[in-house]
Amino acid sequence: MQARTFLSAVAIAAATVLFNAGAANAESQTGSVYNNVKYNFGSNTWKMDSKYLPAEISYKTDEKPGTIIISTRKKYLYVVQQGGKAKRFGIGVGRQGFRWRGEEKVSRKAEWPAWHPPAEMREREPHLPVRMEGGEDNPLGARALYLGNTLYRIHGTHQPWTIGESVSSGCIRLRNEDVISLYDMVQVGAKVIVD
Repeated sequence: MQARTFLSAVAIAAATVLFNAGAANAESQTGSVYNNVKYNFGSNTWKMDSKYLPAEISYKTDEKPGTIIISTRKKYLYVVQQGGKAKRFGIGVGRQGFRWRGEEKVSRKAEWPAWHPPAEMREREPHLPVRMEGGEDNPLGARALYLGNTLYRIHGTHQPWTIGESVSSGCIRLRNEDVISLYDMVQVGAKVIVD
């Protein structure tokens, strides 16, 4: 019984560290729920809400195929397809005070991009590096699509439990496997509408 209590305490402590907050509620040694995302301590994998998994959907728009339309309110990114369809991806968006609206173009694309946190971000979070090479621990994930001359990007994340949440400093996050698909679907110069 004491060993089980000790393991439960370890699970709670681990969840607290992972969430960077004390909000994690470890229900048992085998799992916990955080903002509708189930974390399975046994398999060490996260499961996000299935409604944010990629889907081919009917989608009415006058925008041409290849256009990206982002709904920060619904937390979905749509890639317009032929025949009134769209590929839909779940996303993480900017937290309160960091959301934005507008129209941009994909100015460049990068695989496993290096991360250069802007000076404003480093001022808010002094522990951040000036530069971080691309890789699995890099916050930009597997791919990035840069938006015009802004500091904003559509990029991957190694934190899939943040999909469907308001967590970033304005960038749009997708699971790494989803941003790789998006990267292959979208061309430099594609129109991006953020609403």
